[in-house]
Amino acid sequence: MKAIVCTKYGPPEVLKLTEVEKPVPKDNEVLVKVYATTVARGDVRMRSFTVPFWQWLPARIYLGIRKPKRAVLGMELAGEIEALGRDVTRFKKGDQVFSFVGFGFGAYAEYKCLPENGARAEEGLVALKPVNMTFEEAAAATGGALTALRYMRSGHIRRGQKVLIYGASGSLGTFAVQLAKYFGAEVTGVCSTVNLELVKSLGADKVIDYTTTDFTAGSEKYDFIFDAVAKASRSRSKRTLKKKGIFLSAHDAHGSAIIKTEDLVFLKSLIEAGKIRSVIDRTYPLERIVEAHRSVDMGHKKGNVVITVAK
Repeated sequence: MKAIVCTKYGPPEVLKLTEVEKPVPKDNEVLVKVYATTVARGDVRMRSFTVPFWQWLPARIYLGIRKPKRAVLGMELAGEIEALGRDVTRFKKGDQVFSFVGFGFGAYAEYKCLPENGARAEEGLVALKPVNMTFEEAAAATGGALTALRYMRSGHIRRGQKVLIYGASGSLGTFAVQLAKYFGAEVTGVCSTVNLELVKSLGADKVIDYTTTDFTAGSEKYDFIFDAVAKASRSRSKRTLKKKGIFLSAHDAHGSAIIKTEDLVFLKSLIEAGKIRSVIDRTYPLERIVEAHRSVDMGHKKGNVVITVAK
């Protein structure tokens, strides 16, 4: 089968399209024919090995010394089940599914095996695809949405609270805005000029253009501030919190809290109810994966960059 292999750490050009062996599902696994995947921030960091200096050695040991241990990247996918392990009961052949493959990676390929009931994100979480989404939209509605859900729950958002999302137009931010609205908050989204209308369309009650306005200089106080891009000043942001307000950054450990299959199923229900949707910036075929990674490296994507794998 075709797959994109990361030959070493470095720029997008280290990604190569090649032929690899098609996987065979274990007794508790499903074999998914991949129709779409994404270029998630985790893929970019894995490829380029951009980690804080204090994490360099443990990260190299875990991820691979000279090159990634998991040569086929890809953290999100949507596709169709082609084969079942003999113990699988939750799915049937032909089911359309979406999955957060997580740090097990492997979605940059025509096929991927996933456990029927993954206990944690590293194993891969899979659920039936939302009926009102394309494969491209569904692939983009897993990792960012699941991570945003964990942060919103960590913020203990309640109806009527004031929530600010910094970096509201990225993959994590677009889902954070929608989920905060779902939980009943009054939401302020911070983004660049070109993305103001997008963030409004996601349900933000107010938008702030960070290129012209410093939200920390205003008089508004918030119950919860979420920095979805880990670029806001923590000290200045905390000045705009209410007395018992909470500030969380995308670099905080809350985002790596346990994510379960039930969370993916919950997101499916919100999507089918029209409460949240995916935002797709650009779509590339698998053969143009280098170009797709290069676009994400620039750091200005709206929502998600999607890769079509099968047609």
